[in-house]
Amino acid sequence: MVTTTQIMVFMMLAATLLANCEPQVPCYFIFGDSLMDNGNNNQLLTQAKVNFPPYGIDFPDGPTGRFSNGRNMADVIAQLLGFNKFIPPFATAKGMEVITGVNYASGSAGIRDETAEHLGARISMDKQIKNHWITILRLTYLIGRGSIIKTKDYLKRCIYTVGMGNNDYINNYFLPKYYKTSSVYTPEQYAEALVEQYSRQLQDLYKSGARMFGIFAAGYSGCTPGIMTEFGVNSCVDEVNSAVMLFNSRLNTTLNDLNNKLVDAKFILLDGSFEYPSDLNVTDTPCCVVSSTSGKGQCAPNQVPCSNRQNYYFWDAFHPTERISVLSGTKAYETLSSFYTLETIAMYKDKDTGYISVA
Repeated sequence: MVTTTQIMVFMMLAATLLANCEPQVPCYFIFGDSLMDNGNNNQLLTQAKVNFPPYGIDFPDGPTGRFSNGRNMADVIAQLLGFNKFIPPFATAKGMEVITGVNYASGSAGIRDETAEHLGARISMDKQIKNHWITILRLTYLIGRGSIIKTKDYLKRCIYTVGMGNNDYINNYFLPKYYKTSSVYTPEQYAEALVEQYSRQLQDLYKSGARMFGIFAAGYSGCTPGIMTEFGVNSCVDEVNSAVMLFNSRLNTTLNDLNNKLVDAKFILLDGSFEYPSDLNVTDTPCCVVSSTSGKGQCAPNQVPCSNRQNYYFWDAFHPTERISVLSGTKAYETLSSFYTLETIAMYKDKDTGYISVA
């Protein structure tokens, strides 16, 4: 478990790295859902969009499309890695920005393409991978000098984090009103089918050059205020959590298999566990006023949220507060630490541009 003392040490390390402007890896690529989205949904026709107050109330730039009052996990990991700017969203990343990485995450996205289609547009995992290939083409001319081989050599030094599966349950399997998956698959069969598809997607990333993977386990959605409200109960929904546990168990086995199969790659499971501070004591109620007319468990626009946000686990009905993102992001950074070695992250700066490049 990550302790408060460890978190302080990690954040001090991040401050040192920022001062030195020397990140521990040359680039960081992010795939996922609303827990990682930092603006990719802003221009989409979707209910899963949060570029309005009170979202971003504790973020320097205000509402940016992050499903949080402040930073999300990807932001925290990027800071701890030593990047002096947050990793840009694919929707707005331009020019040299892509050299240090891109965030492809999209609110409501899933492993399955149809997941969350009732909410509108979203960028599924398959589409995020296609967007990554667009970035790779850009990188081929920016740092590969036209060589895809050099570009892939560069990508081997980058960290990839992927967080998928949450919406395939809360916005698919447990919504029989819109989706047939729960009548087609038992929970065991669904977990198997999901992980099978997920494995193919991760191998597609491997083929594109990725080698260092941090894969987030799905969260226990049955304990979110949104799911408890949907099921009409005041405690965690065991049916949902049990299904998610099946997914995580199969995911862990599959990552071990991939480590054995793809010997030059490393897949690490990030379970998101951490030690709760004693003052984090509101764990079943959203900090903001949740809308009853739009989105899914999102904050009502322009309403005043709770003032004691440090004491809350949930910002809205499904997403954590910034404080939780700091705790879970720090734990993820610690778990990924085997990637931060000089042998693995050898970096070179182009003598003309000053940007990190390959030899």
